[in-house]
Amino acid sequence: MKLENLTFKGGVNVPHHKDLTEGLPIERAKEPDVVYIPLHQHVGAPCEPLVKVGDTVKVGQKIGQSDAFVSAPVHSSVSGIVKDITFMFIPTGQKVKCVVIESDGKNELDESVKAKGKLEDLSPKEIIEIIKEAGITGMGGAGFPTHVKLSPPSDKKIDTILVNGAECEPYLTTDHRLMVEYPEKIVFGLKAIMKAVGVERGIIGVEKNKPDAILALREASKDEKNIQIATLKVKYPQGDEKRLINAILGRIVPSGGLPMDVGVIVVNAATTKAVADAILEGKPLYERVTTITGHGIKQPKNLLVKIGTPLKDLIEQCGGFTEDSPGKIISGGPMMGIAQHSLDVPIIKGTGGILILTKKEARPEQVQPCIKCGKCVEVCPVNLLPLYISSYSLKKNFDKAEEYNALDCVECGSCSYICPAKRPLAESIRLAKREIIAKKKSK
Repeated sequence: MKLENLTFKGGVNVPHHKDLTEGLPIERAKEPDVVYIPLHQHVGAPCEPLVKVGDTVKVGQKIGQSDAFVSAPVHSSVSGIVKDITFMFIPTGQKVKCVVIESDGKNELDESVKAKGKLEDLSPKEIIEIIKEAGITGMGGAGFPTHVKLSPPSDKKIDTILVNGAECEPYLTTDHRLMVEYPEKIVFGLKAIMKAVGVERGIIGVEKNKPDAILALREASKDEKNIQIATLKVKYPQGDEKRLINAILGRIVPSGGLPMDVGVIVVNAATTKAVADAILEGKPLYERVTTITGHGIKQPKNLLVKIGTPLKDLIEQCGGFTEDSPGKIISGGPMMGIAQHSLDVPIIKGTGGILILTKKEARPEQVQPCIKCGKCVEVCPVNLLPLYISSYSLKKNFDKAEEYNALDCVECGSCSYICPAKRPLAESIRLAKREIIAKKKSK
């Protein structure tokens, strides 16, 4: 069965602005003088430091770990001296404990960084342990530990692994470049994940605006009878995992459910490549590709960045701002990204892009009263009623917002984008979700 031109119901067509970086090969970022490596950059329990001030560390050395199952170890991205362990803000807005390391510029690898053997010789349990020890997390979303995702309960029968190569967020081209430049590793990573979970079917979903990536992946997988490349219509939020499942497999994840409830595990393209690196090279997740882009930066780039590198270092490498000061700096893309208040925050495992907007682009539009046009309802990919959830949230009636299934919102921002009155729909729904979750935790 051909998997071509697939999509889901709802969503919006947004200007993608990927032309700024989609044709630019990945460059290695300049070596940072100092890195600030957060011990909590994933869903789950934070890590505790395994090093102390004054210790000498090497690249790939484990410097943070937790005994909790839902967590992921953290590794040094440079060789050098631990200068401090202190609390700092990270791109998610959280203030977490960070290990501050001054690089010696030598990039001396830790002895643990070595190939883990041939895939055919590794058992599923060994593959999952390699992924866990490498500290691999989801690199396109919330940062969920990958070894946990690949260990579903015994009653959840998984039949398909989907690799999310949609990258529908405007401006970002990280996954695109990885699929073009490292298609063999993405296919290898998918095969490893399929073996780890005991699945015979793997599908890589890519939006049609990445024809070079589609071609590269098809060539890399031509001898793999259990792996298919699915082409997707260019529509936002095609990369939301539940929308991806619906578009490619026609399955609907139930309200409050997870992909494993319909027999699927979804992994990001960058995460899949990281799995390949961990097995083939023994490389932990201590660096990642990040797109530095936008009309507010002089030289947009796709950079291979060491985790813990401050944003200011990357801005400098990209030539600085096009204006005296930027209109807004966003970690991620314009639809789901988080605005940053400082250039001192470090790159973390989930930082797929840094977007710099000009003052004109960042200027907010005037909010008008809702005219009940229903456009937000038409485009909502989850079939919610955004105008009502938002209204209850703005009135602080969070119980009523919950009745309207606020927790099912994926925070894609399609409703805010399409609203002619420029209502703060996504922002107020996000607030309602936080309040509802906080209330549940307090009980």
